[in-house]
Amino acid sequence: MDIGALIRRYLAAGWRHRWKALLLAWFVCGAGWIAVYKLPDIYQANARIYADVDAILGSVLRNIAVDGAPERQVETLQRTLLSRPNLERVIARTDLDLRVTDAASREALIDRLGREIRISPQTRSLFRIEYRDHDPRLAHAVVQTVINLFIEAATSQDRQQMQTARQFIATQLASYEAQLRAVEQKRAEFRARYIDLLPSENFGGASKLDQARGQLATLRGKLEDEKRKRGLLQEQLDATPATIAAAGGGGDPRLIAAERQLRDLLLRFTDQHPEVTATRAMIAELRAQGARSGGSAGRGGGTPNPLHEQIKLRLIDADAAIASLERQIRDVETEVERLENLLRTVPQLQAEYVNLNRDYDVLRKNYEELLARRESLQIAGAARTDADRVRLEVVEPPTVPITPVGPNRLLFATGVLLAGLGAGGALILLLVQLDRGFYTVHDLRKLGLPVLGAISSARPVRRVGGAVAFAAGIALLLAAYGAVLAGGPALMAKLPNLVARLMA
Repeated sequence: MDIGALIRRYLAAGWRHRWKALLLAWFVCGAGWIAVYKLPDIYQANARIYADVDAILGSVLRNIAVDGAPERQVETLQRTLLSRPNLERVIARTDLDLRVTDAASREALIDRLGREIRISPQTRSLFRIEYRDHDPRLAHAVVQTVINLFIEAATSQDRQQMQTARQFIATQLASYEAQLRAVEQKRAEFRARYIDLLPSENFGGASKLDQARGQLATLRGKLEDEKRKRGLLQEQLDATPATIAAAGGGGDPRLIAAERQLRDLLLRFTDQHPEVTATRAMIAELRAQGARSGGSAGRGGGTPNPLHEQIKLRLIDADAAIASLERQIRDVETEVERLENLLRTVPQLQAEYVNLNRDYDVLRKNYEELLARRESLQIAGAARTDADRVRLEVVEPPTVPITPVGPNRLLFATGVLLAGLGAGGALILLLVQLDRGFYTVHDLRKLGLPVLGAISSARPVRRVGGAVAFAAGIALLLAAYGAVLAGGPALMAKLPNLVARLMA
């Protein structure tokens, strides 16, 4: 077969059916472009949230218990956020439930939401939530609902950790209370049994034995002082005459004796000593009496010496004080001996008491620390409840989208243009295959008849004018494509009338 003749036949036959192909291309492109711009707009709503839900139990129980991997909580929230119960909550809280007609449509909607709601992590704690829908307000509502569910999940986990911490502290407090009661009972029984040997809080931590020993030392010191005082009084009494003889024209013998006594006292004591002070007072009184009586000493062989009587009375008081101190010392010595004998019978008493106190102090310290932790936990829980605070921050809140993100009409319109041109080309090929006309001498020879030659048409074919018209039709189609890209939906409304005019 002559390839050249075949090509010429196809070109001639195709040129004959060019208008049909052009009409089909216009029809396909027009219908396709209308369909493209009839596609509903797709709007995307997105938001970014910063979630940092560190375990509250770890911060509350720091230095008491070991915390366990709080960094996994955000990952757990992310993975469980698009679970079926949460997706059903999204449908119930938005207008998506209006699209549900039966159980099958509900299942399809849940599957579609699970695929189309995207939660993409940008960092460990920063997440981006996206959703696309034909209704911009619905897209915004879905994203906002997902954020609310995220916050509720974090808050629920926060409260669960709070409750766990409270239960832990309550359990530990109950345990410490029981241990404290047991130790306090042991301490009370121990103190009641050995109350005389244990330190007393009322006396600076000293035991009764220590107090008795200190009291004994004090009494012995006082006894020595009283004995020295009595010796001095006895010496004074021996040196002081019991009576005073009367003198004619000399001075008062009592005054003379008192002055001599004062000199003796000053040799042994200071001016502030009580004996010196008393003697000086007596001298002053005698001098005053002598001045009043003119030095008369009365009649008789002698008069009692008042200084002697006074010293004698003081000596009697000193003996009484010494006797009292000796009696007190005997009583205290008896008590000290009893306590020392009791202490020797219990050699481990002090060590056992120290151990009991140490256990009690440790338990009480831990118990008071747990009480403080419980109070701080209650304050923190009240703050979170009253202020509705969770450790989750919406960095970029969702907004109602204005500009659609899809569909990609440029891509679809170009595809429609290529489909229209392809449909026209395919129609030409089909018509050429079905065309039984004769376009070349070779077609006639295929009949098996002798062909002598070929003559041209009596009417010249206006090939130039037809080519220009066809090229104009193609150009108009491309111009319509450009107008579709530039004019958008407004031009799509006028496109059917434009196509009808061109075809007319």
